[in-house]
Amino acid sequence: MRFDALHYRYPSQRTLVYGTHGMVATSTPLAAQAGLQILREGGNAIDAAVAAAAALTVTEPTSNGIGGDAFALFSYNGKLYGLNGSGCSPALLTPCLLKEKGLDKMPAHGWLPVTVPGIPGSWAALVNRFGLLPLSQALAPAVEIAREGYPVSPVTSRFWERAVKRYREILKGEEFSPWFSHFAPLGRGPYPGEIWSSPDMAETLTLIGETDARAFYEGPLGEAIEDYAIKTGGVLRLSDLAAFTPQWVDPLSVEYKGKKIWELPPNGQGMAALMALNILKELPETSYDSAEYIHYSIEAMKLAFSDCMAYLADPASMPISPENLLSEGYAAERARLIGNKALSPFPGKPPGNGTVYLATADKEGNMVSYIQSNYMGFGSGIVIPGTGISLQNRGHGFTLEEGHPNSLEPGKRPYHTIIPAFLTETDDTPLGPFGVMGGFMQPQGHLQVASALIEGHHNPQEAIDKPRWQWHHAKKITCEATFDPATLEKLKEMGHDMVKDPDGFFGRGAMILKTEEGSLCGATDHRADGTVAAW
Repeated sequence: MRFDALHYRYPSQRTLVYGTHGMVATSTPLAAQAGLQILREGGNAIDAAVAAAAALTVTEPTSNGIGGDAFALFSYNGKLYGLNGSGCSPALLTPCLLKEKGLDKMPAHGWLPVTVPGIPGSWAALVNRFGLLPLSQALAPAVEIAREGYPVSPVTSRFWERAVKRYREILKGEEFSPWFSHFAPLGRGPYPGEIWSSPDMAETLTLIGETDARAFYEGPLGEAIEDYAIKTGGVLRLSDLAAFTPQWVDPLSVEYKGKKIWELPPNGQGMAALMALNILKELPETSYDSAEYIHYSIEAMKLAFSDCMAYLADPASMPISPENLLSEGYAAERARLIGNKALSPFPGKPPGNGTVYLATADKEGNMVSYIQSNYMGFGSGIVIPGTGISLQNRGHGFTLEEGHPNSLEPGKRPYHTIIPAFLTETDDTPLGPFGVMGGFMQPQGHLQVASALIEGHHNPQEAIDKPRWQWHHAKKITCEATFDPATLEKLKEMGHDMVKDPDGFFGRGAMILKTEEGSLCGATDHRADGTVAAW
């Protein structure tokens, strides 16, 4: 692909970044530099992705941690691979246990929504199969940042302070004390530029690196997790951790206007983006950026989400196959429901059968789309004393509705929001990784960024900077403050409950694509503190 210079159609302080030998694009500068350091030390794009990911657990703990989950979608020697690094629910976590505690839905905080963390095992699986360096070397930059400390960036500082204020109100049990002592020892979040360090995280990352993550799943770190769970009422056990294995999966794709967009299969929600694109291409042609085009995009996204919420789950529990949900016939059937007015979405009947993102590339042509998260910012609020391990709350993604594909069961993966994406030519020639982090905004961000690239003919930075909309429920849509007022009014006339939200969260993205000249072109989001580190 060829990209023109930025025309500043949308508000941004960033411009395109080019490189040849390697590139890392992510949401904090120090994490991007950690990945670039590993490239310079002889690592490839996979090693660099793990290095940047580990650094992000330190430099952006507001969005991810060592105790979270990860997914990767990457090109290695020209072939696409997928890794599902999400963990299962503990063996002792049952619907009966929640009913005994008087709960009729999954809680968001505490031990009950904690599932087995997949990040450490995913790091080890990636570098052991595809990397050039040992895991200890890939994690070394993150260890150094954690031990010596770093100046906290502005956006991270803002989310950190919000979390402290919120957790002070809602986290009342003794099990949450280590979170406050680790992340808010002064009773507040760190100011922008203030130095924050974590010797505990440095030691934990060192152990993970030296043991290829075995210390986390069957050694001293896992034992510390089990001990604290038993002490404070949790059900996660060392046997749950020891049973974890990341899954290698085959990515899914749809063709859209001369390109292919790739996502990972369930239990992640990448299917929503692919289904929406499938529906969108069945609708009448309209000029890109018109109110009609945005209307069609919103309606397609609604229908895709409705199906995903009804059918998407751990693959072993899904009543409908991803292939059937992505069939052209089903897309055409759903597209026929869309007219000139906003509709309230509902699932169809197909034929039977918080978060950080980074992208890396190296001079050999390997490229990685990688995402990891604790969910809802810091996650469960549980920090294992003396380790800096902040545990995720992905179990909140389960439903307690009996018979639902995504209902809670022991040893099951929940519906997952974090999704990496990849763009190729129709013959599967890799073009590059992209992603938009942010809960249920993610597939909506993928749809908007992909269509901006392919139909809007925007360069990567323009595609990321473009003002976004987000569907919430029924006909409720929010959009960014810079959204075109005339388009906003026309969408309202079409029946959308459209509201500008200056303080809303519309995701944060990054992208690396190959150019026709053979160079690398990178972009990061002005909504984050990120940067593109190029070589």
